[in-house]
Amino acid sequence: MKKFKLTKETKEEFGVKFYRIEALIDFPNVSKGDKGGWVEKEDNLDNDGNAWVFGDARVFGDARVSGNAWVFGDARVFGDACVSGNAWVFGNARVSGNAWVLGNARVSGNARVSGNARVLGDARVFGDAWVSGNAWVFGKLKLIKGYFFGWKYKKDTVTYIELNEETELIARGDVKIGTEDDEVSKAIKLLEEKGKLKDGKILI
Repeated sequence: MKKFKLTKETKEEFGVKFYRIEALIDFPNVSKGDKGGWVEKEDNLDNDGNAWVFGDARVFGDARVSGNAWVFGDARVFGDACVSGNAWVFGNARVSGNAWVLGNARVSGNARVSGNARVLGDARVFGDAWVSGNAWVFGKLKLIKGYFFGWKYKKDTVTYIELNEETELIARGDVKIGTEDDEVSKAIKLLEEKGKLKDGKILI
């Protein structure tokens, strides 16, 4: 049995048409007839379990909310992101890319979880914290502010390469830096020629 439907109440943002959801049955913290948040399509919210999207929260792209997870507030879950288990994503939080938020994890405030990042267990990511790339935050770790990119094992070699006065490239393990003939260098030169790159920063 389906637990929700897409209503005729719609709006468009980010080039996406969103549908307000409505509960078709009672389940924990949701009653039949309750209006929920916004999804792009039915596949964004699992019909099994007690997962729900509340308020002004939006779930779109190929993202999916399942299990007993909640997305609420002004949160956004998009891309191929997955929010499952008993996880909560709320506030102005953003979960995107191939990121996963699982278990009893909480992502809130202005936090960002993106790339292939994983937030799981009883972990908390909140405030202005960012978790990106292949980083994992798990256990009872609480990340309040700053950026978390990954782990460094004792035997790993870390290379620091200065790009400009404000920016360094930090690489772990065996890395290969491209030559003048590689695609990255060509792209950088093209951006510079078009006046779209200044002091290592891309100009929109």
